This record gives sequence, structure tokens and C-alpha cells, in this order.
Amino acid sequence: MRKKGPISETTEITVAFYDVDLVAVAWHGHYLKYLEDARWVLMERIGYGFEAMKGSGYLWPVIEAHLRYIRPARFGDRLAVTASLVEWQNRIAINYLIADAARKTRIARARTVQVAVHAATGELQFVSPAGIVRAVQRSLATAQRAHA
Repeated sequence: MRKKGPISETTEITVAFYDVDLVAVAWHGHYLKYLEDARWVLMERIGYGFEAMKGSGYLWPVIEAHLRYIRPARFGDRLAVTASLVEWQNRIAINYLIADAARKTRIARARTVQVAVHAATGELQFVSPAGIVRAVQRSLATAQRAHA
């Protein structure tokens, strides 16, 4: 992970048989699924999970995804996928680190960017809606109280 944000969450994923190719290596496209799993764990932690996002009146399409593969994940590997929120004021940007959970070796790093689109009008929002900003602020305040 290049830059770690103030809020991060890690989830563990086992590379399943249906995720691998003929040589038991995880197909590169499945890494996006692993990122998505970690992203939802992070968004739930923030208090802006699927129901809150859906109820906000905004859609959050992914407009950019970048993955750097370092070494292959293989069938049966247990992966620790960390999602870290690095931007939320004008868009959602999340950095990721996928590591072998047992050996602590890097498998891949990634970044996704999402923007808010008003669900009723389809208009792109250039500033994040208040709902997600408040959710992040609450999550940051909770974390600060826990460390105090």
C-alpha cells in the first residue's frame, strides 16, 4: 500500500478453487472481487455500508481501478486484504494491500476511485455528499476517543 489513510480495515479471504486457472494461480480479474470485499468491510466500519449508501440518494460508481501484481496468489492461500480510506471530501479513494496472511508477504497493491452521482438526476457531484463526510467524521472521532 502506497499511502495508508486514517481509517483502515482488513478482511481475510481464501483463494477458492473457482478463482484459479489451470496452474492453480488466482486469475488476475478476481483480485477486483477481493478489493470489493475489503471495501465493503471498510464502508460498514465507517457507517456508510450498502444500505446507507443506497438510502443516501447517490450512486458511487468506480471510475478508476489500478492493480499492481507482485506475486501470484494460489489455490488455498489465505489473503489479508486491507482497505484504507485516503480521500473522501470530493470522491472516495481507497488504497489496498493484498498480503499472504500467514507469511505476511505482499501479493498485490491497488487503488480504486469512486465518485458520487445523484441517483435521480444522474448528475456528477464534485463534492462528496454530506452523508458520507459525516460518517467519516464520526468514525474518525470514535477512533480518536478509543485511542485517548
